[in-house]
Amino acid sequence: MPRGRPSRATVYLRLENGIAELNDRLGGLPSPKEAEFIWSDIWHLEAHHSTALEGNTLVLREVEALLEQGRAVGAKPLKEYLEVQGYGSAARWVYRQALEPGDWHGGELLTVFEVRQVHARAMAPVWEVAPHPEATDREAPGMFREHDIHPFDDGMKPPAWPLVPAMVTGWVESVNGIAERLRSRTGSTPWPERLAALHQGFEQIHPFIDGNGRTGRLLLNLILVRLGYPPVIILKRERPRYLNALQRADTGDYGPLGELLARAMYDNLNRFVVPNVAGPARLVPLAALVDKEFSLAALRQAAQRGRLDAVHGPDGVWRSTRKAVQEYKRNKGKRV
Repeated sequence: MPRGRPSRATVYLRLENGIAELNDRLGGLPSPKEAEFIWSDIWHLEAHHSTALEGNTLVLREVEALLEQGRAVGAKPLKEYLEVQGYGSAARWVYRQALEPGDWHGGELLTVFEVRQVHARAMAPVWEVAPHPEATDREAPGMFREHDIHPFDDGMKPPAWPLVPAMVTGWVESVNGIAERLRSRTGSTPWPERLAALHQGFEQIHPFIDGNGRTGRLLLNLILVRLGYPPVIILKRERPRYLNALQRADTGDYGPLGELLARAMYDNLNRFVVPNVAGPARLVPLAALVDKEFSLAALRQAAQRGRLDAVHGPDGVWRSTRKAVQEYKRNKGKRV
């Protein structure tokens, strides 16, 4: 374990305590209307990092301009802008569905319709200019694959395509079957590892000809937010750890993936809880200090340039105080 990195058990305990604090102090996860700037920042970061895990090269400021203003800043291939645009649209739909489902929804944790809808929304824009070269008309966004998938590098082979519809239905039933245990966070297996098993199960089925990674992470967040927990963002720098954890999960070892998901959940938990409980002089992660005026990227840039009084911890996280941010706001634009 890297020096200064808390153990898996510690991460699980911190997450458990953080969720309890979220419920005690805020009555649960605030809606996008109640915490618009926090949800917006998560939206940008998720669209950036989740597409970057698949090879997209847009940087965060390009993602923010595209999602907020519809502007294609930079000179990247059109395919990359449409990948981010599709993911951003799907993520917004996921948050809305999770917190304010339509009248047609019957109260389940997840439905097969939602699985297909998430894939369709995420992949439709890019499909218009760069469809999968082997896809037929019956394998368009939102439609299950009718091709077999070659075994992955680690040897895991997704099921034959005729089995996919029944296996997706079975997977959704398994999600709904453990819904109550996930809500109450009970059972002998740590609940982040139950989530890890669900995530790995979807990726192993690989129900679509393309876009399974993005769809799987979006569905995971739909489940989490519907349960009242923060969504997860797997950072692009965590890609090797994430892929290794998925490979370990293929063998039945869900610990590494459960830990990675728990750490990501805890990071976003701090965005919701810490701004509401931190005193003006308490040192907290920059993510907890985001507001309508400054995104996380803007605060990090100010810290790196020395304009915001902040410290860079041994865990790689920048931290500052609410008081320091207020001081930065007062002095922003002045010659230092």
